[in-house]
Amino acid sequence: MKISMKYFFLGLGALFFLSACDKGDGDTGLGRYGMLDDSTPEYTTVMFLKSVYEDDNLDTAIRLSSKRMSRILTRYHTNSNVQRHLLNLRYDSVVITPQSAGGVGRVEFAEKSTVTVFLSGMYGEDKVEDLRSLDLIKEDGEWKVNEIQPDTYL
Repeated sequence: MKISMKYFFLGLGALFFLSACDKGDGDTGLGRYGMLDDSTPEYTTVMFLKSVYEDDNLDTAIRLSSKRMSRILTRYHTNSNVQRHLLNLRYDSVVITPQSAGGVGRVEFAEKSTVTVFLSGMYGEDKVEDLRSLDLIKEDGEWKVNEIQPDTYL
């Protein structure tokens, strides 16, 4: 009798454990292995670029931008204009990967950050790979894209 109760509670515990596991029905995470925290500058950078390259409008990119950058984005009106003129990089499909700088600091106390992203994708029949660096600032406790640095390799 004691052995069967032991297996009963073991099975019950396993059932609770497995029921708490994520079944993958929600949104997929960002970053390597989908584990990029939404309070980091890397998360804001990836979401900003995903909005520019994958959304139908610039609303999310404008929301993730500083006041200065949101004025610039509003003047370009469309995603394709931002890709062509501001980023100087066009894609039909793209994979955005933030590059870790190897920093060990605590970003929750920082007020500024520069994030470099690796962009890889297709434009027409061509495979295009490039790097871009974005400067972010903290406004009202949230990371906002403030500037897109020009391509230093041109």
